Amino acid sequence: MLIFNLNKQVAIDYKCRICMMKIKRYFCLLFATLFINTIYAQSIPPVTITNTDEAITIKSGIECIEDAGHKISPDSVFKSVDFKQLPDGIPNKNFSSSVFWFKLKVKNETNLPSLILKLSNPALDSIDYYEQMSADSFRNYRTGLLMPFSHREYLSSDYLFLVSIQPHQEKYIYLRIYTSAEVMLPVTIGTQQAIFATDKYKDIFWGIYIGIMLAMLLYNCFVYSTTSDDSYLFYIAYVLAVVVTQISISGYAFQLLWPDHVLVAKYSRVFNTVLAGLTAIGFIRHFLKTKTFFPKADKIFGAFIWLYLLGGILGFSGMYKAGLNLIDMTASAIALYILAIGIITSRKGYRPAVFLLIAWIVFLSGVFIFVFKNFGILPYNNFTVYTMPIGSAMEVLLLSFALADRINILKKEVVISQAKELMALQENERIIQEQNIVLESRVNERTYELVQSNESLNKALVDLKDAELHLVESEKMASLGLLTAGIAHEINNPINFVTSNIMPLNRGVHMLMDTIAEIEKIVRQDIPDEEKRKKVEVYKNEIDLDYLKEEIDQLLVGIEEGASRTSEIVKGLRVFSRLDENDLKNANINYGLDATLVISNNLLNNIIKVEKNYADLPLIECYPGKLNQVFMNIISNAIYAIKKKFGESAGGVIAITTLSDKSNIIIKIADNGVGIDTSKLKRIFEPFFTTKGVGEGVGLGLSIAFNTIKQHDGQIQVQSKENVGTEFIITLPLARK
Repeated sequence: MLIFNLNKQVAIDYKCRICMMKIKRYFCLLFATLFINTIYAQSIPPVTITNTDEAITIKSGIECIEDAGHKISPDSVFKSVDFKQLPDGIPNKNFSSSVFWFKLKVKNETNLPSLILKLSNPALDSIDYYEQMSADSFRNYRTGLLMPFSHREYLSSDYLFLVSIQPHQEKYIYLRIYTSAEVMLPVTIGTQQAIFATDKYKDIFWGIYIGIMLAMLLYNCFVYSTTSDDSYLFYIAYVLAVVVTQISISGYAFQLLWPDHVLVAKYSRVFNTVLAGLTAIGFIRHFLKTKTFFPKADKIFGAFIWLYLLGGILGFSGMYKAGLNLIDMTASAIALYILAIGIITSRKGYRPAVFLLIAWIVFLSGVFIFVFKNFGILPYNNFTVYTMPIGSAMEVLLLSFALADRINILKKEVVISQAKELMALQENERIIQEQNIVLESRVNERTYELVQSNESLNKALVDLKDAELHLVESEKMASLGLLTAGIAHEINNPINFVTSNIMPLNRGVHMLMDTIAEIEKIVRQDIPDEEKRKKVEVYKNEIDLDYLKEEIDQLLVGIEEGASRTSEIVKGLRVFSRLDENDLKNANINYGLDATLVISNNLLNNIIKVEKNYADLPLIECYPGKLNQVFMNIISNAIYAIKKKFGESAGGVIAITTLSDKSNIIIKIADNGVGIDTSKLKRIFEPFFTTKGVGEGVGLGLSIAFNTIKQHDGQIQVQSKENVGTEFIITLPLARK
């Protein structure tokens, strides 16, 4: 047991020694790392300015910390030893959502008390400049694209910072950078004289560039005003978009166009890039006529347009980087696509496409050099910085040449076309002269034949009109015959009622006269009054005087009703009988419908029910008799359709409705008869077309009705369904034109 405990104790001591050795090794490595980092940090040489005419672009000696969470405070940064030295070259972090802290040491070996630090990236959203004033104090100055331009320390398109540093001194400078665009930091430091000299050369370059672009813009506006070629209009829009895009990238747009509108400055890159892309697509499509010659390629252009718009929507809706990335990818794809289209078109012999191809290659070369510079593939220098605007200017010039060449080609084509057309016209003139001689003789022959044919046609036309008039008169006579039979039947009933009551009335009147004579005879007798009264009563009872008076009253009422009915029929006949009136009159349509129903009462035969829904109509300017004929034709057709469906049984209904609006009167006549087949419905207004059997109609009733309504500047429509019924709708204007 003792030996076991001793062995156990030895094992524990051994493990403790091993742990202590690991801890010592860890701390040694930690201190060694801190010591090496400190020595390394202190070993970075400062950027030294020795010449007053010198401006140095800093490509080494810059250290950086990435703050992915945006949480590191300035005090922590100033005391941090976590800065990592960047590789030689222009600091470039590409697209990132992190905050970056940059640190550099500056030494002044001039005799001036200050220097100027310049950041040549106008697209930086936020810049915090910290300058070490003492061991524990720093001067802070904030600027960036998201602050008004007037707040800048120096009114320059780049960011300039005053570095207060005495001769032969050195100090640390810290830069806190955040941007939605590329995190690229071209830093230049030098004396005020040297920095302002570089800005002057930059201003001169951009002034020349803008002057060239505006000159081309105005020149092509003038050319468009003289040629009215839409290609120039698209070209002008494209040039304007390119100019605005380039001066936005350079920072001059923020300085000169919208200095106090930070949101415009921020989103101008998205808007300008989308606008330049869309105008480029519009120009290429119209210049190369892709819709005509390359329809499939033109559809791909449409897809690029939607991608541009989607990128713009993303950029303006809060997803700035996603939208900008989509726009840049779309721009890259369409640049290569336009290059391919230009190569294909130029190979097909379209000469203006050669200028377009050269211009596009020049522009793309500038763009690729600019992009490679942003990604650190190419060095940052004046050549890589200014290649893209130079390329865009050369592109604009070459595209102008392409348009001019296209105009020249079109002019040559027009001249050739005009020459061919002139030759064709001369040949046509010769042929026409030869043909005129032949035609004159043939015309004389044909003229004689036409005269003979014209005489025959005139005779046939006269015969046709006579036949048409005869048929119309026949239709009217048929209607008149139907009318006469109905009137005779309608008048016969009340007249029979009157004549049958005359004989009983005559007998009753004679009996009444005899009663009066008998009473006078009794009154003259010389007897007492009481006896006279008794004799009178006895006589009255003998002849039943009370029944006689009641009978006479009933006979008179019957005669009066028959006379009234006869008068109503005669009145309706007088209203309806205006068939041959040729003068316009103001008439009430309801009266005409009632008169027509009175005349048609015989056809209704007390079996067919008539439902009248009359509105209070204004007077209408019309030919009343002709309209009554229209109503008669439609109602008689409705009666025919009902009898064909129901026979002599009840159930048939004719509904007549009138109504009016501000300018028209509408008459609806509907029935529940057999209806009309859909295939025949379109022909019912044709002359001689009828749905009735042989011998039941000649097919002119509805044709006459159609022409009569047309004569009144109205319309007549029909709706019908088999075994359901038919409805005619007549629309008449209140006043004819």
